[in-house]
Amino acid sequence: MSTTFHPLPIIDEVLAGRFPAPELGGPLRAPLRRIAVADSLDGAEAELVAGLDLGARLAVVGDENTWPVLGARVAASLPGCDAIVLDHPKADEANADRLQERTRHADGLIAVGSGTINDLCKHVTHRTGRRCAVFATAASMDGYVTTTVSITRDGFKLSLPAHAPTGVFVDLSVLAAAPLRMMRAGLGDTVCRTTAQVDWLLSHLLLDTVYAETPYRLLAEDEPRLYALAHRLPERDLGAMLALARALILSGLGVLVTNTSHCGSMGEHAISHFIDTFANPHPRTLHGEQVGIATWSMARLQTAMLASAEPPALSPMPIDEARFARDYGRLATGCLEAVRKKPFEAAGTRRLERRLIHQWPVIRERLLSVMLPVAEIERVMGAAGAPLTAAALGVDPVLYRRAVGGAYELRDRYCFLDLAAQSGRLADFAAGEG
Repeated sequence: MSTTFHPLPIIDEVLAGRFPAPELGGPLRAPLRRIAVADSLDGAEAELVAGLDLGARLAVVGDENTWPVLGARVAASLPGCDAIVLDHPKADEANADRLQERTRHADGLIAVGSGTINDLCKHVTHRTGRRCAVFATAASMDGYVTTTVSITRDGFKLSLPAHAPTGVFVDLSVLAAAPLRMMRAGLGDTVCRTTAQVDWLLSHLLLDTVYAETPYRLLAEDEPRLYALAHRLPERDLGAMLALARALILSGLGVLVTNTSHCGSMGEHAISHFIDTFANPHPRTLHGEQVGIATWSMARLQTAMLASAEPPALSPMPIDEARFARDYGRLATGCLEAVRKKPFEAAGTRRLERRLIHQWPVIRERLLSVMLPVAEIERVMGAAGAPLTAAALGVDPVLYRRAVGGAYELRDRYCFLDLAAQSGRLADFAAGEG
């Protein structure tokens, strides 16, 4: 059958190495060979895979949910492939080891799924020197095209280097048929652009960390288009689904070309990681759903702290190893390693205060200029029917308050959670969340 692919002008510019990025040393370079998006890819699967040089023997990898939705169709189009159906997999080292063993005879892997399946296949092929491709089954996250994976090791969720799939293929009719919560999760993983950018820019302005505008220029046209169509996502409208898929791909390309996830993963993702790490039992909420409510919290925290024309006054925060041991148990060592990289000691705090005193008006203006208004976040999420609070999502509000108040101790990325903690405002803010 004939498949009509949607034009992807900005995406194609990146793949062709023509998108200008002077701050990154010239036009962007992306290792992907092809990204294809169509209302339906039924019948085009073999042709799409054929141009990727994945090898002679392929393994198609799905799980109990994605296999009947799309995996069986992809496998049927590739005679002789190995069919690998995982049973309720998690994105952790144990499942990656098992997948590596089950696919040891395959030259290349084809992931059929979203976050977990995609990350496992990228992780396994990266560490074994093979290639992979992915057929998306849900618009639930922005990691389809990235060179990082989120893998749990020893109970701690890590962002690890991987490689991008050689091909990324999106069947909008499949995405539209996925549970609505997966679309809302994808929206949450897109709306967080605002809080991640504000956090990353704050870190740059205060600590001179590397920062790039290119990831946000990639999204400049598509973000408002998606937000205008958010109310049509619950209707499973293919036009809205295309807007969401484009935004997620472009967000992922931002991570790809900057070689860091900072552009889309800061304080809001730390809160989500805290939930994943310490919820017992886990509420079975999706990563993007958690990021959505955390974005709402971070946006209000950022807005509150930027409301004042006076810079925040900071105090040193001595590291209490005994308290870390009590709070984080076997994870305490990793948490201590993260916070020791931050300017919490007296000398570091003094350096921050001097910069805040001398540059706060400029810092404040720059941050406000890239921030999406809280009211717009509320409108967009509400239009898609996405929850904005932990209670509405099904996350224990007590755990969520712990996450908001303590997530900055899980990662070494400085953000508004850290600034709020050093200025004595975080505990009171966290107490009102949930």
